Amino acid sequence: MIESLCRDRPGKAVRWGGFMHPTRVAAYSAALLLAATVPQLGQARELVGFSDAYSNGTVVVKTSERALYYVLGSGKAVRYPVGVGRAGKQWTGTARISGKYLKPAWSPPDEVKRDKPSLPNVIPGGSPTNPMGAAALTLSGGGEYAIHGTNNPGSVGGFVSYGCIRMYNADVLDLYNRVSWGAPVVVTR
Repeated sequence: MIESLCRDRPGKAVRWGGFMHPTRVAAYSAALLLAATVPQLGQARELVGFSDAYSNGTVVVKTSERALYYVLGSGKAVRYPVGVGRAGKQWTGTARISGKYLKPAWSPPDEVKRDKPSLPNVIPGGSPTNPMGAAALTLSGGGEYAIHGTNNPGSVGGFVSYGCIRMYNADVLDLYNRVSWGAPVVVTR
């Protein structure tokens, strides 16, 4: 069960879980092209030992560590540093990957708009001011949460978001290419 609302969700114009979405075929093709052409500067992922009992392909976010693990099996996982929810915005629970989007547009939810009234109603995908970064993976449970890139790499590793999980753009593209639709996501303290 997801306990709070992510306020980093993308655009309201054509919504499915808050994201403005390209066709799945175009997104898949673009992801392959993007992964091949984007330099991997700023990535911080590493292969690590992982003894927790999760099946291959599971995404595990350990909020206290500010780390996301993509479980490979055989006692291994890929570990990525992440930014997580700030005080009062953290959540725990289970979900599934419900969507995969490259350069999604974003609309600030009411809470964010109250905190930052100068934000436009929609920030186009690919804009350097778009907080979704290079890609977003939406999570089941109402489309309120996502694992996404960021245009502020200094926020990765902190307690910084309204509930979403932030990654370096190169890392979210790597995860985008690894994770399957419907893959389980477990968020722990």
